[in-house]
Amino acid sequence: MSLILCRQEPVKQPFYFEGLGVRLYSSQELCYVIYNNPLLVMEGFVDKSLMDFIRDDLDMAFLAAKLEKWQQSGEDPDELLAIILQECDYYGAAEVSRFRQNLAVYRRMPENELLKEKADYLFSRKQYGKAVEEYRKILELPKSSAGNAVFQARIYNNLGSAYARLFMTDKAYQAYQKSFDLVKNGEVLKRICYLSMWNDRLAVSERFQSLITEEVKLECEEDKKRAEEAAKEARSLKELENLFQKDPIKRLQGAGDLVQSWKQEYRNIMS
Repeated sequence: MSLILCRQEPVKQPFYFEGLGVRLYSSQELCYVIYNNPLLVMEGFVDKSLMDFIRDDLDMAFLAAKLEKWQQSGEDPDELLAIILQECDYYGAAEVSRFRQNLAVYRRMPENELLKEKADYLFSRKQYGKAVEEYRKILELPKSSAGNAVFQARIYNNLGSAYARLFMTDKAYQAYQKSFDLVKNGEVLKRICYLSMWNDRLAVSERFQSLITEEVKLECEEDKKRAEEAAKEARSLKELENLFQKDPIKRLQGAGDLVQSWKQEYRNIMS
């Protein structure tokens, strides 16, 4: 996967940004990624490999030298990101100022809240494997920094949802169970019910079996039917149906492209 913007630069080796699973071919794409994904570039993004890319592939030796000098000064590392945005002339002064303000807001957050922001963002981008890592970092914080019971219940709930999307139903169940034990939330109970429907071999404790009433089961069944109906209209399914209506040559080429996109999506989800 890659981004395609207006300016094309003579890049021999694109820069691979693992945080998004994309290859960057221009200074515009680099700026776009930084500006729109501050939570993913705040820690360690500007390193030697990026500076080498800027110097050797983007042919911006002045910018690379400026970044190296700033990094050696030991001053605010967030300014490295703003320097890139400024020097590449892709965003205006007002936009760069707004970017700085956004970073400042994130930096003022308590560690647990900042980690949650990042984890939730990764989850929203369907990068569930990375989201799991960030949620677990919160749970490993000292008690004084991990947040109150309500906050931790949300983390366990979100962790359970990430595991569920990775089809790790046992781990999802354990996370939902801990969330419910902290705060008796009916929505979490429903999610445990959903898991038991998806995996009939899931070992749900007697305690939760007694809490999941017939009314809750009926509601979950109805939700499941609605989800199955919605799945029939999924874009990926429509693409597959359209593919099989093409002639054999175009069908084979289209199948290859589709499989590659599925592979990339799967890698992003699992990584």
